[in-house]
Amino acid sequence: MAKRKRNLLIILGAAVVILLVAVAMIVVPILTHKSGGSSGQTAPDDFVTEVTATGDDGRTRTLRATDLAGKPVDMGNLRPGDTLRVEGEGFDASNGIYVSFCKVPTDPTVKPGPCLGGIPENAQEEKDERDRADPLESAWITNNWAWRSFASHQYLDVKAGTFRVELVVPPASSEGVDCSVDACGLFTRADHTAPGDRVQDVFLPIRVE
Repeated sequence: MAKRKRNLLIILGAAVVILLVAVAMIVVPILTHKSGGSSGQTAPDDFVTEVTATGDDGRTRTLRATDLAGKPVDMGNLRPGDTLRVEGEGFDASNGIYVSFCKVPTDPTVKPGPCLGGIPENAQEEKDERDRADPLESAWITNNWAWRSFASHQYLDVKAGTFRVELVVPPASSEGVDCSVDACGLFTRADHTAPGDRVQDVFLPIRVE
């Protein structure tokens, strides 16, 4: 009996250690993350469909938006229900990003927001089903092992930092922002694992009618 109890305690102790290690592997990178600096983007003067910026981390990021046929769209005349194909390259795939419609901050060192549509709460669909799923109002892209099952997408090519998502334009006003009046953009920004890091903040100016 004593031997059985000892073995049970050893198993329970090992389980606790494994759990603590797993938690540490998730929490420590968040607490110790160092900002990569600025994305280097200069705010466009017009409603463009593609921007490129070289960040303080030396990576050149490109963000573009088209309709589902790959044709240009009028980013200054978006309507709720419009669907955009959003593509990016050059992003740091070691860090997750949100892709969403947000208010442009007056201070570029501040996280973009508030954002229309919030943060996607659905986990990834089965791979066979994902392509047939309804477009989201925002996307969460990550290849981090601890979070990717909760995100909506993964990077297509980790080395190249590429992604592609389809987003449906949400109503112009919610969460304290009105993108028919306020300066807004279709943004990429660091996810919750690096909320103070602005190096992946790239945007296309938008207006939602």
